[in-house]
Amino acid sequence: MIRLVAVELRRYLHRRAVLLLLVACVAVPVLLGTVAVTETAPPSDAEIAFAQRQLEQDRAASDYSQIVADCVASPADFGLPGLTGAELEEQCRAQVEPQLEWYLDNRRLDLDDERRGSGAAVASFLAILLLLAGTTFTGHDWASRSVSNQLLFEPRRGRVWAAKAVVVTGAALVVGAIVMTTYFAGLGLVASSRDVLADGQLLDAFQMGWRSAGVAAVGALLGFSLTTLFRSTVATIGLLLGVAVAGSLLLAALGVEERWNPAINLAALVQDGTTYYSESACVEDPGMEGPLDEDGYYHEPCTEEVTFADASAYVGSFVLVAGVASLVSFRRRDVP
Repeated sequence: MIRLVAVELRRYLHRRAVLLLLVACVAVPVLLGTVAVTETAPPSDAEIAFAQRQLEQDRAASDYSQIVADCVASPADFGLPGLTGAELEEQCRAQVEPQLEWYLDNRRLDLDDERRGSGAAVASFLAILLLLAGTTFTGHDWASRSVSNQLLFEPRRGRVWAAKAVVVTGAALVVGAIVMTTYFAGLGLVASSRDVLADGQLLDAFQMGWRSAGVAAVGALLGFSLTTLFRSTVATIGLLLGVAVAGSLLLAALGVEERWNPAINLAALVQDGTTYYSESACVEDPGMEGPLDEDGYYHEPCTEEVTFADASAYVGSFVLVAGVASLVSFRRRDVP
């Protein structure tokens, strides 16, 4: 079995289309990471000097002294009750007069924001690309009719199916884990160099990346199973594309709750749980007297939660059904 897996791995890595998709798995995160780092770069000396000139021009163009005097005379009207003397005047000027930071793009590199933004985008691209890699690898065997030749060397079809599944799933898991870990490690290094990395952010990002790698591996296995079942790359891509585009619309037309939307469940897998809109969860609570969550906030009305375990059971059932059907078909149907 080990030798069979090794053979399939060599075939996987020598497939040109697969190699191009693997290159894209690296190129896309590099591009998105570069954009994230560039857009959050601290302002340069030239940008600060230009902003300072703009600040001085705007302060000179308008007289803020009267507004500052009104603030000092009635601090409560400006939301500054209890302050007096120099501290009050300083706060009034900071509130009324233009400040330098108003003229600068002060968006900093926040790993939590990147985890939900560019990190989620990278995870989505990886899942799609690695699914296509598994589908293309398998579909080529059927298109070229090389499966019959493979079965001449190993007639036990179950072992052949298992070896291909291990290679497709394992390759996606390893590539996804390496790419996501490297991506967040790079962003974490930049954030640390800028002294904006908070405690626990990097670990949360790594965990999200590892969950994303697991989702990519499951997607690759699903793509392999469906392609082996249909014996066509086009059929698999068409089916998955139809589910992605029209799945939510069909569920809405049938009145099925968002809980069963594949996109919601995939998001729950990547983000370790998510929420969705549910009319059955709407309650009249105008006084906001509901229970507090662990962060001290009231629960948002009209939403319910999909946990990681719920999403795992949902997605796993589809993969299990597709895998069993694929294996049974591969073992029993004639191979051209």
